[in-house]
Amino acid sequence: MKAKYISYQDTHSFSKLVLDYVNDEEFLKSFYSFRPEMDGLKKAVDARNFKGNRAELVEVLNHQYQNVKTNKSVKHNIGLLANENTFTVTTGHQLNLFTGPLYFIYKIVTTINLALELKIAYPEKNFIPIYWMATEDHDFEEINHVSVDEKNISWIQKTNGATGRLSTKTVEAAVMAYKAYLGISKNGKKLAKLVENAYLNNDNLADATRVLVNSLFENYGLVIINADDATLKRQFSSIIKQDIIEQNSAHLTEKTSETLEQQGYKTQVNGRDINFFYLVDNLRERIIEKGNLYTVNHTEISFTKEEILTEIENHPERFSPNVIMRPLYQEVILPNIAYIGGGAEVSYWMQLKANFDFYKIDFPVLLLRNSALLIDKRSAENLAKLGFKLEDAFLSTEELQKTWIKNNSDSNLSLADEMRAIQSTFDQIKLNAFKIDKTLEKSADSAKTKTNHLLANLEKKLFRAEKRKHDVSLKQIENVKNRLFPNGTLQERVVNLAPMYVNYGDDFLSSLIENLQPLGGDFTLMLPN
Repeated sequence: MKAKYISYQDTHSFSKLVLDYVNDEEFLKSFYSFRPEMDGLKKAVDARNFKGNRAELVEVLNHQYQNVKTNKSVKHNIGLLANENTFTVTTGHQLNLFTGPLYFIYKIVTTINLALELKIAYPEKNFIPIYWMATEDHDFEEINHVSVDEKNISWIQKTNGATGRLSTKTVEAAVMAYKAYLGISKNGKKLAKLVENAYLNNDNLADATRVLVNSLFENYGLVIINADDATLKRQFSSIIKQDIIEQNSAHLTEKTSETLEQQGYKTQVNGRDINFFYLVDNLRERIIEKGNLYTVNHTEISFTKEEILTEIENHPERFSPNVIMRPLYQEVILPNIAYIGGGAEVSYWMQLKANFDFYKIDFPVLLLRNSALLIDKRSAENLAKLGFKLEDAFLSTEELQKTWIKNNSDSNLSLADEMRAIQSTFDQIKLNAFKIDKTLEKSADSAKTKTNHLLANLEKKLFRAEKRKHDVSLKQIENVKNRLFPNGTLQERVVNLAPMYVNYGDDFLSSLIENLQPLGGDFTLMLPN
């Protein structure tokens, strides 16, 4: 595949905060530590003061991988984490069914590529790509379906606990439906085998996800971590205690959010007084302070201050951080220097900088994950035939159709010149009316407004009449947009890996590794050779 790069602004798909961050807006500098560029990453490496327990981290990872057949590069990378000159580059994501939308794949590739670039820049150090599985999330409805060719495949299951602990006993019907879509081609059968092995030979969703993602990316040394672990949580227990009792994260996040909102930025997350859940068996519920007790929402479970501190000490694994505290937990247990996230993630991490500072935890470099649009051969040919550049595909269907009609019409559909002439005429009428009677000024303005409105409606009628003459070409535009932007949104937010893998196999992943540029600062258009 070959790639073409365009600016994020030209996609009209990213928030003001993200664009301002990418473009180094001065106001945002206090909401992060280092710029997402090689110089900023070097400063982050030099400044990293990792206090976590590397030996425990390696021990936990080796235990989690004990039943996973994997490439030696993964085992080697796990071992390297014991060394003081080893750092991580991390991305995190939910346990979406069969990897979910394509942007999950792009997150992983961005992470792998940044680790490779850092190793080339600083060969004396090691940089390990990490996928942090969001195993403690409990919103199963967000992850239990996948879209393939506008058809939803869903996993029907009742659950209330952490999704990583969810049994895979009932997933077989979804696996069979996915296999049916993949078909009997060589690539389809290969992916079907990987999915079947992952989901039907593992007891829970966390292990199934690890096996599938490992099978796709093990050659690149990707290490996958499940932080729903008592040993790792114990390293975080002092902060769990302090934040539940003092509720620092709530106040700090609220203050930061207010500052951003006053500047016109939309914030992504809202903290709570207590930003932890209580996690046992099939239960993950918020902890709420009521009077002198700490109560687990929707249950009879409650603790006094002394009791909850004892519970954290004895069972830290029962305390699950929410979106506000999870990033802090990550940076406590990993020697991390960069976090790879989508637009919403980069935004909410900037709401958390004050929290990191308060607990004296290093804030990683925030890097916007690579985004991509795969333009199939048919769509590329249609765009060229219609006279459009590839980047024009990001314009709305209406804008594209309007542009095409203007470029291919024998008639002048714009009444802009006429409107300007009428504007000038009415200005003269208004002046004359004012000289005769000052009260006639409003009447002249009213007449001008009505005339402009009539002309605007006439222009729309001219456009609609011309549009009817070019139905075939305009339908082609609509079809191209629907193929490239399913449901009217970016392809990567809807389409699953399946059709890409069926068509291109492992070449699709290797092409992403080759063409996505983590420090390029651009949106990637991918085209088959």
